[in-house]
Amino acid sequence: MKKALKVASVLLVLAMAVTLLAGCGGGDKKPAEQKVEKKVIKVSIGLNDASPEYKGLEKWKELVAKESKGRIEIQIFPSAQLGDDIKTMTALRAGTLEMSGPSSSPMATIDKRWMVFDLPFLFPNEKVVDAVLDGPFGKKMLDSLSAHGLVGLMYMENGYRQVTNSKREIKTPDDIKGLKIRTMENPVHLAAWRKLGANPTPMPFSEVFNAMQQKTIDGQENPNTTNFLQKFYEVQKYTTLSKHVYTPFVIMYSKKLWDTLPKEDQALLMKTGKEASKWQREYNRKVDAEAAQGLAKAGMTVTTLTPEQQKLFMDATKDIAAQFEKEIGKDVIDEVKAEIAKASK
Repeated sequence: MKKALKVASVLLVLAMAVTLLAGCGGGDKKPAEQKVEKKVIKVSIGLNDASPEYKGLEKWKELVAKESKGRIEIQIFPSAQLGDDIKTMTALRAGTLEMSGPSSSPMATIDKRWMVFDLPFLFPNEKVVDAVLDGPFGKKMLDSLSAHGLVGLMYMENGYRQVTNSKREIKTPDDIKGLKIRTMENPVHLAAWRKLGANPTPMPFSEVFNAMQQKTIDGQENPNTTNFLQKFYEVQKYTTLSKHVYTPFVIMYSKKLWDTLPKEDQALLMKTGKEASKWQREYNRKVDAEAAQGLAKAGMTVTTLTPEQQKLFMDATKDIAAQFEKEIGKDVIDEVKAEIAKASK
């Protein structure tokens, strides 16, 4: 009995030693890596997955995935799957959606200062656009969104709006008189088109093609890329490269949800966002020129205004800024015009 107890004790000691050695011997092995939960960020846009905005967000998605080593994933929902611009901005403010990318025009529903981007013939060219959006004025506008429960991250480009119609070639303001032109429900746009003698008709973008096909309206205005991708050439005969309004997209985040992100993730999104913004604007300008050629090849008459012709449109709408001075703010209009003048030198 004693001998059996002694053997058992020896075996117990040996087992403990083996266990101890096994623990020590594993010191040169890496401990099992802790699984990191993936962060999914949803972003909603109104345009389809062929649009330059979608392509820009895809680029951002790639940059974020690479920089975060796959830890952060951006999921893009095009074609207003999660709601139109107004609905998604409401969702952001409520904290039920992370991001959206509306154009600046519907943002006037929460802050009328954003109507400054709707003023006709404000930006003379893309060089000036970049200088203003990436400068103090552009940053101030993005920062102003925090008061409305939003975080402005960056600008992407919708681009210069051009007018199309099914009636006649437009070269002067007189050619616009009497035309029923679809516009957004934006007071600056409505006032400008009335000033030109058109009959502006607000309606949701989703209804525009059918309305033109059924001759309910004569025309509409959007960037070349939108006009081409939406196949407006099937129901419109004329395009005039009027460049009457430059519209940026504003990529924004829910402030409620942004404030829950670690600082390093916020910095990562801001850094990669700047890279994606630059890439998207360059891409948009390339495909916009290609879209204008595509419209011509599809059978549309594409008219480029001469400087003298464009001045006629500018002169006809020059009082619009003063008309909306109180709503937008004289200081905002003066500031952006000063930045434009500086960038134009």
